[in-house]
Amino acid sequence: MRRLHVDWRAGSSLVGTILAAVSLSFVVPIVVALVYGETDLWVFVASAILTAVVGLALRRLDPDPDPGAREAFFVVAMSWLLVAVFGAVPYVLAGNGSVAHPVNALFESMSGFTTTGATVMEDISFDTHSRSMLLWRQLTQWLGGMGIIVLAVAILSQLAVGGAQLMEAETPGPGVSKLTPHIAETARVLWIAYVGLTVLYIALLYAAHLLGYAPNMDLYNAIAHGFTTLPTGGFSPEARSIEAFSPLVQWLVVPFMFAAGVNFVLWWHVISGDWRTLLRDNEFRLYLGVVTGLSIVATVVLFLSTLETPETGQIGGNLERSARYATFQIASVTNSTGYANMDFDAWSGPAKAVLLFAMFVGGSTGSTGGGIKVLRWLVILKTFRRELFTAIHPDAVRPVRMNGRVLDEEAVRGIYAFTLLYLVIFFVGVALFAIDAARVGFEIELLDVISASIATLGNIGPGLGTVTGPMGGYVDFPTSSKLLMVCFMWIGRLEIFPVLVLLTRAYWQR
Repeated sequence: MRRLHVDWRAGSSLVGTILAAVSLSFVVPIVVALVYGETDLWVFVASAILTAVVGLALRRLDPDPDPGAREAFFVVAMSWLLVAVFGAVPYVLAGNGSVAHPVNALFESMSGFTTTGATVMEDISFDTHSRSMLLWRQLTQWLGGMGIIVLAVAILSQLAVGGAQLMEAETPGPGVSKLTPHIAETARVLWIAYVGLTVLYIALLYAAHLLGYAPNMDLYNAIAHGFTTLPTGGFSPEARSIEAFSPLVQWLVVPFMFAAGVNFVLWWHVISGDWRTLLRDNEFRLYLGVVTGLSIVATVVLFLSTLETPETGQIGGNLERSARYATFQIASVTNSTGYANMDFDAWSGPAKAVLLFAMFVGGSTGSTGGGIKVLRWLVILKTFRRELFTAIHPDAVRPVRMNGRVLDEEAVRGIYAFTLLYLVIFFVGVALFAIDAARVGFEIELLDVISASIATLGNIGPGLGTVTGPMGGYVDFPTSSKLLMVCFMWIGRLEIFPVLVLLTRAYWQR
């Protein structure tokens, strides 16, 4: 009998600890249900008890866990999966709308925690769902934005040992710099920056409402959108997303969506008074350049078009509207926020091509944004330039530098391996979704299939096309496709390797 090398008892114990901590988050919808006198109160009480009981039971498997690198992969992958599973329980218990189906509930929960923003809710309204249920939907994105492992390391002393390995497994790549000598303190610093920006954003949204510039942005909506903008989530309690709000609100959302796509370590330097670290950072400068450049291109394309919809009025020929819709959607799609301030499926072919390109960019490392990440594209561009230079000067030695430091060649190879694997999984997803749709006779356009694959793997949410577009949803996909999309969102949030490692024989064998 082969002996397992990974200590699954220690891993399961830590998963249980995290699950028990997450059960406390049900307090928020419980309070909302009490305030509004909603019957969903019992749903969240039961969900909290169930989650806590299972979490504490798992925790008893090993009272004193000592996780290593192997256990870190197990803890991170299984924590995100189980949190999504138990996050789906309220949808099923409430029994309202399309998310009452277990698979749809799991899809919605995984989409929430991974901040994907893709939805299978057919009717997003208070007529079908309670305010507490919709706020739970937003809250899952806020919890998942900075990372549930980072949160757990920040608040649980039990994870002080091994916390660095857990955070590294949750945010693979050169993402989270060590700001302080202690990893728990670093996790707290990141969450303080995250909470601070969220509170500032909510205050500005509600202030706009009190001053009369945002009639629909009451306190509930301000909190709900605060929970989904900073984590680049995109869930909104409004069926028309940000389109339901005034132009001022739409402009206000843009800088916060952009900020969410920046490495939060840099924001901590800014809060500490060190602006130069932000401005000197190579990844930030490219991220700023990409968002600005694509926004200008999309603005010009929209301005020169004849685009007009009943909701937006004439866009072509109107500079403010062209700039607002273009800048908003580019910022939203680039870092995978997933908000929409109009049905961009109505855009012209060239304009949609700009959006499709933006979907592959992603946010910065150490941000809440998904996708391939700007840093990886930057390294790839630098190595392309190096190859061209060494082709002309064969004897030259030209290392790849990032922020003035030489990047290790192993890290460069890792970036190429990730990018290649990411694209392979994307194409496999396109093929599987198309085959599955044909199997059950579900008629769907190729653009929808492509969008479904990149939007779930990249944690983007809305795609392009009539089904997956910003005003559509994923509910009509076959159940098997939705389960595959759940896996895509899961591995996409963890940047593939922590999940795939668990599927290898070498991981489980000595």
